[in-house]
This record gives sequence, C-alpha cells and structure tokens, in this order.
Amino acid sequence: MKVLIVDDEEAIRDSLSQKLTREGFQVVLASNGLEGLRAFHTERPDLVIVDIVIPEMDGLTVCQRIREIAETPIMMLSAQAIKEEDIVEGLSAGADEYVVKPIRMKEFIARVQALLRRAQMSSIELESGYDDGYLSVDLQRRQVHVSGKKQHLTPTEFKLLAVLLENAGRVVPQRELLEHVWGREYVDDIYYPRVYISQLRRKIEPDATNPTYIQTEHRIGYRFEKQKKQNSNPA
Repeated sequence: MKVLIVDDEEAIRDSLSQKLTREGFQVVLASNGLEGLRAFHTERPDLVIVDIVIPEMDGLTVCQRIREIAETPIMMLSAQAIKEEDIVEGLSAGADEYVVKPIRMKEFIARVQALLRRAQMSSIELESGYDDGYLSVDLQRRQVHVSGKKQHLTPTEFKLLAVLLENAGRVVPQRELLEHVWGREYVDDIYYPRVYISQLRRKIEPDATNPTYIQTEHRIGYRFEKQKKQNSNPA
C-alpha cells in the first residue's frame, strides 16, 4: 500500500519513511502543503500522513482539500499535546487520526495499520442497511443520506455508525466501541468516542443538541435508537 507523508521536518519524513518501508509500504514524500496536495493527485495514496503546521498550505487545509474529492484515510501529526478542541477542529477538516510528536514508532505503525483496517472494513453484516425516510445508511455502498442529501462521513465515522447500527437498541460500552471501531491499540483513548460521537451527531441528527438516534448512557456508552418510518407522501 502507498503512504503519502507531508512534513517540513526532514528528520521526521526520513524516519517515518524508513519505518514504513521496512514494514512493506511504498512511501511518497512532500515537504509542504502544496507539494503534498499535488502528490496526492498524482500518486493516489492509500493513506495520507500530514503535519498540522507546514509551509505553503497548512495541514488542516490540505485535509479539507483532500476530503472534497476523496475518502482516503488521513492521519494528522501534531507537535503539541492534543486537546479536545484540536481533535474537533481536525475532525471538522476530515482527519481520522492524531499522533503526537515525538513519535513512538511501534505505536505509530500500530495506528497506521489500524487506520487502514478501518478504511477497508465493509461492515456489511446488515445487508439491508437502515432507512427511516430521514436517515438512510447503505452499509454495502458505504453511503449515508440525511433528508435525501448525501452526507460525507470519514472512514472512522462510518465504522462508528455501522457498529452502533448493528447493535441498535443495545448500549455499546465505550471500551467495546474503541476496540471494534479503532482497534485494541486505542482501548485507553477514552475521549475518542465522545469526540467522534459529537461529530457524527452533527452530521446525521436533526438537532445535534437533542439527539434522537445516538443516545448517551452516562459513564457506560452509547445506543442507537431506530426511528419510525417517515411518510414521504403525506396526504
């Protein structure tokens, strides 16, 4: 598989490239945002790793530009400790994952592999998907429509929705969500479900502040509640 690394620090680029190459990946390198975006268009990588603070075009903008045309998984690198608002900003731009520098290589590779697994999972256990007239989820085609309009979900957001939908009516504990959506490498990242659930609600709920689909069971987890079929042709 092909990985694009966009980072202005040569030492970081080289060390990540060497590690990924040893793990069997093909690697493409870029030193600034514009170069990275051009490389994305020409190389069509399976995964993009981009630093937030880079010259020419910052990482968040690169992420937004990629999301306009593709669902390629994106891992963002940050030189600072991650705050919840940073994750929300990155998710809004379309990122799937964060890794904080200095990078621990073993953890880095584990997260790269987990992210690629999420992007490849089809999650088609429910062949018919879900459709209540307002929210429509096609698990085979990986498509979500809200009020008739296609809604873009990142690979992680789609996997999260699929797991909740497959367990509709049952509370899915946070640790179970972490393991099934993100992977065993993430079982201690307890803030991930809260942040991603919030982002998912913004995309599928009629009112994200008063959710009807994704219910919170405080200190336990989350539950998807199916809604009554809406009549699209009222008398």
